[in-house]
Amino acid sequence: MSGTSLDGLDIVLCDFKYEDQWIFDILKSDTIEYTEEWKKKLANAPVLTGYDLSILHKDFGRYIGKSVIDFLKDTNYKIDLIASHGHTVFHQPEINFTLQIGDGQEIATSTNITTISDFRSKDVALGGQGAPLVPIGDMLLFNNYDFCVNLGGFANISYNNHTQRLAYDICPANIILNYLANKLEHEYDKNGALGFLGKLDDELLNKLNNLEYYHKEHPKSLGKEWLIDSFIPVLETSEISIKDKIRTVYEHIAQQTANALNHEKKSTALFTGGGVYNKFLINLIKQKTSTEIIVPDAKIIEFKEALIFALLGILRIENKINCLSSVTGASKDSSGGVISLV
Repeated sequence: MSGTSLDGLDIVLCDFKYEDQWIFDILKSDTIEYTEEWKKKLANAPVLTGYDLSILHKDFGRYIGKSVIDFLKDTNYKIDLIASHGHTVFHQPEINFTLQIGDGQEIATSTNITTISDFRSKDVALGGQGAPLVPIGDMLLFNNYDFCVNLGGFANISYNNHTQRLAYDICPANIILNYLANKLEHEYDKNGALGFLGKLDDELLNKLNNLEYYHKEHPKSLGKEWLIDSFIPVLETSEISIKDKIRTVYEHIAQQTANALNHEKKSTALFTGGGVYNKFLINLIKQKTSTEIIVPDAKIIEFKEALIFALLGILRIENKINCLSSVTGASKDSSGGVISLV
């Protein structure tokens, strides 16, 4: 799994069994931090020529393959398959377009392990958002919680509504906090220290909360393009200090997340993703909701998405549904992912 915040490549070694329900064990996990060169390559991917983007797609596949080989050293497990999300370069479901790079055939060939990749394209071809995909994993692996919330590059939520699983992206989270922290020469805002020093600006907050996306009904999803075209311009037109902008964005994330929780009268929410380590953000959310926020152990916090993509790979290889139309808005449920054989 490679997320929008570019912190690195998440790899998990998982064991799954089905005994009336899915049971999992995380045997090994690691985040391979990107070098500055890889960060630059992935960050610049959207402006490459078609030729250069195709080369990067191949190169990144080989990089993932090598990373998996290194990760598996000193282990004696028989690996059935690799499920690779890849790295999202474009996500524009409104024009039936999404692109994740990291060639699955390069991964399969370099590791000699069957690889499933390109999980989103089929759903988009069926008229869906192609996102979020994690909710089926929430439903199958974490159904003892009323809500599942992930605070990653973007915040998203999933929950059962009667007989359906519903899910959507809430708002930008780490991706925009990192963007602002970078302006103050910080890689990220550790524990919300920068935001804590800022002042809340009601005018900017109101403008952010009134962005059109927040008034849309789900299914809906967010991508970096929306951030660049809609969110960042609102920030840039404000003349307040960077620290005040950070504080205001925290308030925005907390309000939008609490709104998503308070929309349904439920009692427990499993919170995962790097944002849960940000005490300032978590405390702000807790102040705005009566839902009990449950933070699991570090493996689930950091690797839940990668774990679920492993499950999506198993469902795909068994030709079972791994993408829910109730979540994405597609014309039907589907089993998505391209299988690359060795």
